[in-house]
Amino acid sequence: MENREEIVDVRSVVEAVSAEDGDAPLYQVESLCMRCGENGVTKFLLTLIPHFRKVLLSAFECPHCGERNNEVQFAGEIQPRGCCYHLEVPSGDQKMFHRQVVKSESATIKIPELDFEIPPEAQRGSLSTLEGILVRAADELQALQDERKKVDPQTAEAIDQFLLKLRACARGDLSFTLILDDPAGNSFIENPYAPSPDPSLHIKFYERTPEQQASLGYLVDPTQLEESRTVVTEESNSTSDQMQRVPHGSVGAVTGHRAIAQSNSSEMADALFRYSAPEEVMTFPSTCGACTARCETRMFVTRIPYFQEVIVMASTCDSCGYRNSELKPGGRIPEKGKKISLCVKYINDLSRDVIKSDTASVKVPELDLELASGTLGGVVTTVEGLITKISESLERVHGFTFGDSLDENRKTKWQDFKARLNKLLSLEDSWTLILDDALANSFISPATDDMKDDHQLTFEEYERSWEQNEELGLNDIDTSSADAAYNSTDNV
Repeated sequence: MENREEIVDVRSVVEAVSAEDGDAPLYQVESLCMRCGENGVTKFLLTLIPHFRKVLLSAFECPHCGERNNEVQFAGEIQPRGCCYHLEVPSGDQKMFHRQVVKSESATIKIPELDFEIPPEAQRGSLSTLEGILVRAADELQALQDERKKVDPQTAEAIDQFLLKLRACARGDLSFTLILDDPAGNSFIENPYAPSPDPSLHIKFYERTPEQQASLGYLVDPTQLEESRTVVTEESNSTSDQMQRVPHGSVGAVTGHRAIAQSNSSEMADALFRYSAPEEVMTFPSTCGACTARCETRMFVTRIPYFQEVIVMASTCDSCGYRNSELKPGGRIPEKGKKISLCVKYINDLSRDVIKSDTASVKVPELDLELASGTLGGVVTTVEGLITKISESLERVHGFTFGDSLDENRKTKWQDFKARLNKLLSLEDSWTLILDDALANSFISPATDDMKDDHQLTFEEYERSWEQNEELGLNDIDTSSADAAYNSTDNV
């Protein structure tokens, strides 16, 4: 009797989800079986698995009829931006199918070669492998084939032909592309070559549309939804080049003036106060992004020497205590991108201020480390703080692979890389930090009053490629509406 597992109420499970302790116990609740109507047992476990956050694993089992199922739900917050993973899967590569895949309940899976799509409502959140995702999809389509053959034989025959192709993909007989698109940013496909880039995997972070914001539970202005639908209609009606042409302010301006960095603490403002204290703080009413209550947003403009004019905005909700701060660029969109290189030699170099924007990539050539733009988001920190954040992020992303099933070679590789990364902060050898920002919104502070006297810090401006402008939305800027408004004002 002492070893009997305790059945607890839902309140205890909620407390476990809210707990800060990472060693959360295994909880069980008695729940109804939807197959036989008897009571079964659902087990809950709160744990940290790939890619940044807490996950609630639940498994149901009915002792009466044998029904079993499992589900993964994210106990953490929705990410600031959505993510889209493109995985090129060649035929005959069985190792590709062993990759871990985390699919949240808001994610969509697509295979363009088969014209196949798994919408969010079709599958719940799951932690599986690439092979498991495809096999599960095939099994769910196969489950109702007998009924379809009786009602609609033609459709059933078409699905049978499709299942042959889908199972061929799951076996590795056919090459295909897997697209995992998650507006919540909580999905993940494992990179077995990390921290090096994966030639088969491409990750893109994007701003959510008003419809996606609304589907995730955010409060959205109805006028934004109407404008978004209008844009989609215009895009679908375009006949020649299928290129989206919308007025100035909805593509290029949003891309260029989005926040450099975001935070829910006061560290950002405190870090900028060392350059200049705000002479005037403007206050205007706004809405809390967490509870939708009315709150106030404070804003001030400052100029960082050798960087640019920036706008600091901070909001605090008295109703729920939610805090949010943003650092936005001032002025126009820079004509050129900027690459900043810092040779870190001395202990004082670790204290240099760093502003890494959301569009900046990070490189450390001595470690062959490269973080694509969008990774870590935008941060205002120091050189030491940036390396620490990279180390913590890599540990969260790949911490779940350090289990007993991981082979010793990969485990040794990760432990060695982490030791080398932490060794950067001891400054036994000099190393180089490179920030490459296509929008030139990143910054590393000089150690001298005159930038020319700091020989460890170099800046290089470059022309953006067409692909970079396309990704930033700058190729589609159309200022015709703004020009017409200015002309009409001048005529009056």
